[in-house]
Amino acid sequence: MLHIHAAVAEQERRLIAQRTREALAAAKARGVRLGNPRPDRLRHAQQVGARMNQVEANEFARRVGPIIQGYRRQGMSLRAIVAELSRQRIPTAREGGRWHVTTVRNLLKRMPDALQSNAPVHLA
Repeated sequence: MLHIHAAVAEQERRLIAQRTREALAAAKARGVRLGNPRPDRLRHAQQVGARMNQVEANEFARRVGPIIQGYRRQGMSLRAIVAELSRQRIPTAREGGRWHVTTVRNLLKRMPDALQSNAPVHLA
């Protein structure tokens, strides 16, 4: 029974794909311009998004970085820091994420930037 459902779903996928190709070809034949009409806006949005990610990462580093630096001063390894952060249930930047050695290492690398970027951010 499951095999029949899978076969029907696969056939439906093929039909949808075929209808989509035909509709796009018909629109193109009518002279409709396909794709993003303003790629400059897309680039700008990507740049703003990347800057916002950087600002959020720096803010997170400002909040959590001192905790991690304290553990490093105590002589803890990155792996031990990961275990301690997890044990204390300190959330990652992506709430619900898991701490990893690379996450801690990257956060430590970011610390000088995070501490220096206290100026307001302008997203133009």
